[in-house]
Parts: sequence; structure tokens; C-alpha cells
Amino acid sequence: MKLISQDVVDGARIDGEFAFCIPADEGHVELAPNRNPHLAWFDVPDGTRSFALICHDPDVPSSGEDVNQEGRSVPTSLPRVDFFHWVLVDIPADTREIVAGSFSNGVTPGGKPGPAAALGTRQGVNNYTDWFAGDESMRGDYHGYDGPCPPWNDELLHRYIFTLYALNVERCPVEGRFGGPEVQKAIAGHVLAQACVTGTYTLNPDVGD
Repeated sequence: MKLISQDVVDGARIDGEFAFCIPADEGHVELAPNRNPHLAWFDVPDGTRSFALICHDPDVPSSGEDVNQEGRSVPTSLPRVDFFHWVLVDIPADTREIVAGSFSNGVTPGGKPGPAAALGTRQGVNNYTDWFAGDESMRGDYHGYDGPCPPWNDELLHRYIFTLYALNVERCPVEGRFGGPEVQKAIAGHVLAQACVTGTYTLNPDVGD
């Protein structure tokens, strides 16, 4: 199975159109268009009954002590953890494309609703749910896609891995409110094939490609 995108070139920088934040003219960052990127796939294995899609950033700081703090930086040596940006399940077996902006088009304070979503799919909560938990104006359940917004003082270029799974079940065996770890656990033993495309992103002007 092969996964491609008109908007995410494997190994290249993701455009700000598909990010949660972009560099600001004044200050450090501002909200971005936050559109989900186009994705398409082919060479699907026989027996596929649905697809699941996960986008995660494996480069998130494991400690927030230095994150977005003036006069400080997040070193590349700091251990990193996963941050899930998009968890989508029950994608119909005959689907071969997700159109740009069809699942997210703008930042929604408090998060987009879910789990029910377009095409009869269900979308899980992403980790902005945890990130904004203490922010009165932004907190809520962030379902579906919300794009990159790494710390503006992080010395590490972040990767965003879009992984599509072809499954032998029509409905992903998760119920209620779920996120990336729950889906990863639920699809174990049901994956017929998987494919990924990886983009990069930074808000730190001192970090190159």
C-alpha cells in the first residue's frame, strides 16, 4: 500500500496552511489556517474492510520546563514523547482520498466536535485536549485534525508522521471517547498493511530543514 499527498512531501517542510500556528510578525506565533492536508492511497490489500489514520509527532519535549520560555531553549538532547494530531477510524473500504480542508479548516477554540465525522468516520481526541486543559479560553475536547505547533524555542526540527492502516474489520473496536494510544492498541492484529508519509515543521527561526 502506498500513501501520497499533494500537500505533505515526504521529508520536507509542511506549509503553514496545514499548521495550527505560524511564526508571527510581532511576538512568536499566531494561529494558522489549520487545514488538514490532502491524502490519497492505492495498492490496497485484498480483504480490507476499513482504514484508520493516525498523525503523530514523536518529537515533543518530555518536560515542559523550558517550553516557550523567554531566554531559554529546549535542547535536542531532551527525551521526546508522542503527541497525536489526528486520529481517524472507520474510513470506508472504498475510500481512496481525503480532500484538503475536509476535516479541519481553521482553529476551533475548545476543539471540534466528535467522535462522528465526515464520510461516516469517527475521530478521536488529539493531544491539544491535554495541552489546553488549563486554559479557560481554549480548553475542551479537540477531536479530529489540529496541525503542528511545536515550541517556538525548540532546537529540534519536529516530524509529523501520517500513517494509514488497512484493516480487516469494518469498525475499529474502540468505543466512546478515544485517542491515539487506544486506537493503536485496538487495531493490533487487524492490520493488513500500513503506509506513511512524513513532513517536518518548526517555529524556531534558528532551526533549518
